[in-house]
Amino acid sequence: MALNARLDHRNPLVFDTHELGRRPGALQRLTRTIDAPKDLGIQGVIGVPEGAPVKLELRLESVMEGVLVTGTARATAEGECVRCLEPLELQLEADFQEMFSYPDADDRGRVKAEPADDAEDDEDRLFIEDGLFDLEPVLRDAVVLALPMQPVCQEDCPGLCAQCGARLADDPDHHHDAVDIRWAALQGLAGSLEDGEKDEISGAEAGVDEKQEK
Repeated sequence: MALNARLDHRNPLVFDTHELGRRPGALQRLTRTIDAPKDLGIQGVIGVPEGAPVKLELRLESVMEGVLVTGTARATAEGECVRCLEPLELQLEADFQEMFSYPDADDRGRVKAEPADDAEDDEDRLFIEDGLFDLEPVLRDAVVLALPMQPVCQEDCPGLCAQCGARLADDPDHHHDAVDIRWAALQGLAGSLEDGEKDEISGAEAGVDEKQEK
């Protein structure tokens, strides 16, 4: 990952490490409540609404190569049950741990004589820039991993009726009389035969009445 550019210390997800210094073993604990950024979660499935409170509890530890950040994010996620399509809320607790590296140190914490030219080495790394680091990408990854891909309002949600769409949890006795399509044609034929027999009987009775009148 490229170095962060011009991090804004006023951003609630940007944290300052100057107090830690570069003293291995130094610790700092922080608690901060922020407004959720846009699209925090699994888009179109479940997520923390933009602007909703997210409580962060962080532990910052200075190590040779950078700052190790361990933390937990707590918030209320909102979504839709995949079975019955009803709105739902879920109490989210997402744990994370990430190393933010000093841009001038190698993997062993030694200061580099020259900046590295190999961009691939930095592709998956997060860096401290001017003593600041941005927690947002770490928070986003942690929230996505903590949320269910197929949220349900309750574990035993029966879903919707496949025939009429009724919510089965509201009517446990809901059902439809099943008709075997293999017999439907025979039932129709039987109905036609019964109608024909009735016509024949009616015709015969009419003939008898005419004869009696004569």
